Amino acid sequence: MKLGTCQYQHQTYVCIAAGDQILIPALDLSVEQSPWRDMITLIERGVDFAAVAANATPVMRVPATAITLLAPIPRPRKNVMCLGLNYLEHAQETANQIGRTGKAPQYPIVFTKCPTSVIGHEAAVPFDPDTCSQLDWEAELGVVLGKGGKKIARDNALAHVFGYTVINDLSARDIQLNHKQYFLGKSIDGGCPMGPWIVTADEIADPQALNIACRVNGVTKQASNTRQMIFDVASIIEWLSRGMTLEAGDVIATGTPSGVGFVREPPEYLLPGDVVECEVEGVGVLRNTIVD
Repeated sequence: MKLGTCQYQHQTYVCIAAGDQILIPALDLSVEQSPWRDMITLIERGVDFAAVAANATPVMRVPATAITLLAPIPRPRKNVMCLGLNYLEHAQETANQIGRTGKAPQYPIVFTKCPTSVIGHEAAVPFDPDTCSQLDWEAELGVVLGKGGKKIARDNALAHVFGYTVINDLSARDIQLNHKQYFLGKSIDGGCPMGPWIVTADEIADPQALNIACRVNGVTKQASNTRQMIFDVASIIEWLSRGMTLEAGDVIATGTPSGVGFVREPPEYLLPGDVVECEVEGVGVLRNTIVD
């Protein structure tokens, strides 16, 4: 099942994909309204989305062309948690670029992106050359938690996953270089495109067997498979929860494969007019355009 957040007639709603139609349960006034305005609330409540879809009333149905998709979780309650150098070939290409040994990290490298960086499918990514002139792409599998916890065992970790989405971990490389850390360069406005949908976990048999790709203006820049992750989804959840309580609705970006722009000869960066597509097999294609 595909779940999202959309704008319809200038209002924000949680919605369900249904072929060429969209189900917006809150359009039926017999439905409790406020929860259907916030994805995290519905996840926390354990809403049976399949039952809602199966019993959808005609008033809930609108044409897919009538809505504008936002990020599935437009404003996460905390920072998006991200894995760095979680594909060996990306770790190696990065190490080669900065003159280090490209060994697999012994422990997960974790950084975050602030909630205000999140935008949705087809949303414009603002380009501000006064702030950043080296904007890079990073296609990633995103994980949305359905159940929180602490000290979650790896063997049980996938039971905590609500669903999966696509994330483009856009990165301001010049800011990263100047500040010697990740946060500012990863948290620029528009720097965390997410979507188009959350695909519920029951539809993804194995999150470690998904093709992942990034295209810029139709040219493939990244092409890999999530089986190449150094730390798989279950291990990531285990590691993150060792000393930190995870919560329903938390979003995790699981790292990007090789093929980013800053390691190329010469380096390649995004410019106004560029169209970036990030695709994860079975999850979707996330498309955004860089604009002045």
